[in-house]
Amino acid sequence: MKKVFLIVAFIATAFMQQSFAQDTSNQKQLSQLLTSYYQVKDALIEGNSTTASLKAEAFLKTANGISNRTISEGSRNALVKDAGVISETKDLKKQREVFANLSTNMYALAKSLKLTTEPIYYNYCPMKKAYWLSSDKVIKNPYYGSAMLTCGKVTETIQ
Repeated sequence: MKKVFLIVAFIATAFMQQSFAQDTSNQKQLSQLLTSYYQVKDALIEGNSTTASLKAEAFLKTANGISNRTISEGSRNALVKDAGVISETKDLKKQREVFANLSTNMYALAKSLKLTTEPIYYNYCPMKKAYWLSSDKVIKNPYYGSAMLTCGKVTETIQ
C-alpha cells in the first residue's frame, strides 16, 4: 500500500512540475508579446515605419508561438491580422491606423490575462479617438508622434 501511495505521489509531483513549467513558459510568452507591442508603439511614436514593420514581425512570431490554451484562436488571429498589416507596409499613416485596432485587441487580452506584473496604462487620444497601451504614465502618442506627442490621457490602469 505504501508503494502505491509513493508512486501516486511521485506521478502527481511530476505532473505538477510540468504544469508549473508550462505556466511559467506561457507567462514569459505573454510578457514578450506585450513587450513586442510596446516596441511597435515606440517605433510609431518615433515616426519610424521601418522599425515599426520589423517590430511587428517580431510580434507576429511571438503571437504565433503562444499555445491555443493560453490565448484563444480568435484572439490570436485578430492580433496576427493587425500586426501582419503593420509588418507588410512602410506607410506610417497606414501603420498608425491599424495600430488602433491592434491596441483594442491587446487591451482585451490584457483585461482577460495577466500579461505582466507591472501596471499597464490604457491611454486615449481624443484627436484620433483611439486608445493604446503603455508601460509609462507619461503620454507619448503613437498616432501623431512628434506633431502631438503629449496629446492624450490615461483612462485606466490595469494591474
